[in-house]
Amino acid sequence: AADFCVGDLNGPVGPAGYSCKKTVTVNDFVYSGLAATGNTSNLIKAAVTPAFSAQFPGVNGLGISIARLDLAIGGVIPMHTHPGASEVLVVIQGTICAGFMSSANKVYFKSLNKGDIMVFPQGLLHFQINAGKTQSLAFVSFSSPDPGLQILDFALFANDLPTDIIEETTFLDAAQIKKLKGVLGGTG
Repeated sequence: AADFCVGDLNGPVGPAGYSCKKTVTVNDFVYSGLAATGNTSNLIKAAVTPAFSAQFPGVNGLGISIARLDLAIGGVIPMHTHPGASEVLVVIQGTICAGFMSSANKVYFKSLNKGDIMVFPQGLLHFQINAGKTQSLAFVSFSSPDPGLQILDFALFANDLPTDIIEETTFLDAAQIKKLKGVLGGTG
């Protein structure tokens, strides 16, 4: 049995990840991309810097990965899900309000401070908000080298699904849907 399968980023990628790289060095098991603060000058005032198999080939096939989460004052990671992984968040700096909804629509959320951790079960909708008066920093680890991501707002409004269908399925009015599609780049 092989001890590991460092991802060959030049090869094909399939459901099981990348094919194995033939020549492996220690550098395949080291990643320095999480040292720098992410750019939070955007709509959500947040940045996620991943170290998934596409950025860090050493985690390919190992069932783990990590990312850096930077939240400016007022920053938010909108409601989203990782269909392929559970997530653990550890707060390094600041205060983060984090939570998730169970499949029974029960809400679990809490204000987290430096050193606090929270787990988000696989596939459940969850969020993070900077709840303090300073920049927040957290690291999130995943139970997959490629956890997947679907952001609820983008799934609903950054697409070409006709407004009338979204209106019927969400109970929002057409004007609000068109406004959100305009902000997030959707059409229809």
